Amino acid sequence: MFANLRINIFIYYFVTVTGFIAFAYYFFGVLEVENLYVLALVLLCFILLSGVFISKLAVDPLSEYVQHLQNLSKETLHELNLPITTIQTNTQMLSKTLEDEKSQKRLLRIENACKMLQESYNELDYLIKMQSKEDVSESFSVDELVKERVAFLQKIYPSVLFHLELSPLEIRSDKKGLSKVIDNIIDNGVKYSGNSKRIDIHIHNSTLFIQDYGIGMDEVEIVKIFDNYYQSNSSMQGFGIGLSMVKRFCDKNSIELSFKSTPKKGTVVELKFK
Repeated sequence: MFANLRINIFIYYFVTVTGFIAFAYYFFGVLEVENLYVLALVLLCFILLSGVFISKLAVDPLSEYVQHLQNLSKETLHELNLPITTIQTNTQMLSKTLEDEKSQKRLLRIENACKMLQESYNELDYLIKMQSKEDVSESFSVDELVKERVAFLQKIYPSVLFHLELSPLEIRSDKKGLSKVIDNIIDNGVKYSGNSKRIDIHIHNSTLFIQDYGIGMDEVEIVKIFDNYYQSNSSMQGFGIGLSMVKRFCDKNSIELSFKSTPKKGTVVELKFK
């Protein structure tokens, strides 16, 4: 597809430039036009029309290709919903009939894997809606969302102790996007918590506080944390793009983001909702 597109653009560009030279030669050499303003106006119209056709030739195939991918993604997402629901329903039914502890543990692993698959499903659905420029804002409780994310992350980090003090907080925003923000902040807190393995989360005065008691950061590191691919500890896994995404989301959704950190004592991340 892209090879043909390059060839078509090259051919059209070659023909256009050749026509432009021939057109200029005809006016100057054959007709000997002396009114440069008329000539300039005609040439400008010719250039504008050529630009329109070239841009159309370049963009239309790409637009159709992206639209095809979006439709394919939506159809695939729809097909995934049925098996996920089937697994969830049957595991719930089996949990009521299985009695031995070994079978219950195996079933629990299936349920957890299905929940992770559901998370991937929700993630793909969110990305499709964002690409389609759909309105993804909704009214929800931040405190309930935090509980959901902690319950999910607790399965990934069973050794981490989460301490929650959550006052009710209702907002209208991008719920899935905020979920990703909370996940990233907690994930960073766990990775850089050292031997502490404790995360405190509380909501007060329309502000969400997420605190770890790990290695902390100095002022120089705090300035750099929002840079893409920056990691204060190169031995940690990941690509260093999480906090950059967090900042972009907060800026876009008018959420005031701030970091307070002390080396060897930990970090507090604040999300103030307006």
